[in-house]
Amino acid sequence: MQKIVIIGGPPAAGKTAVISQLIRLLKSDGKSVAVCKIDCLQTRDDESYRMLGVPAIAGLSRDICPDHFLAANLEEIAAWGIRKAAEILIIETAGLCHRCAPATKKTIAVCVLDCVSSIRVPDKIGPVLTDCDIAVITKGDMVSQAETEVFWQSVSALNSRAEIVEVNGVTGSGVQYLKRFIDEIDAAHSIVGDELRSDMPSAICSYCIGERRIGNMYQQGVVTKMEIPT
Repeated sequence: MQKIVIIGGPPAAGKTAVISQLIRLLKSDGKSVAVCKIDCLQTRDDESYRMLGVPAIAGLSRDICPDHFLAANLEEIAAWGIRKAAEILIIETAGLCHRCAPATKKTIAVCVLDCVSSIRVPDKIGPVLTDCDIAVITKGDMVSQAETEVFWQSVSALNSRAEIVEVNGVTGSGVQYLKRFIDEIDAAHSIVGDELRSDMPSAICSYCIGERRIGNMYQQGVVTKMEIPT
């Protein structure tokens, strides 16, 4: 029986560092862990996870949105986690536009944000933040306490249901609270009949299937035009 934890967020927010610290703490608590990393073009994070002594695999979405790729492969990834006898299966997804939310209703959704990038970042994230169970704020040691508190409030305003925890990916400070929240969430142990928490955006236009030419005459499928004033 396993809990599935899907961790998303902007690039370079510290997802891999947070997961590494979480793995160490879970292993010290006697939990069996497996990890899957979903990325776009290349990754060596699965090698880093295996160096921590846990089974790890990686999937590259290449010319497909990584969150769509994860949704299409989630059932198979979960089955792999069961074969590895993992009590906790952690899935790290790269994410691109942040409009997608690959977490499902039967999984635990975690969003990792760093408070160094911009105070406006939470407003740009979308369902990966607004539908998450736990919001992790990283790099708080690089800004003032006041800036961290403002960032924290911005996250809370967008998702008042989520537990918020600050984690230092280098030292591991705060990861014990992340683990506690994961332990407390009563997640389902099977994704049979599961559903995405929110709809994914359409991605079926002519450019999705290789069109390179610009212009209305070459555009087909789902095409949305801006309203540009004269």
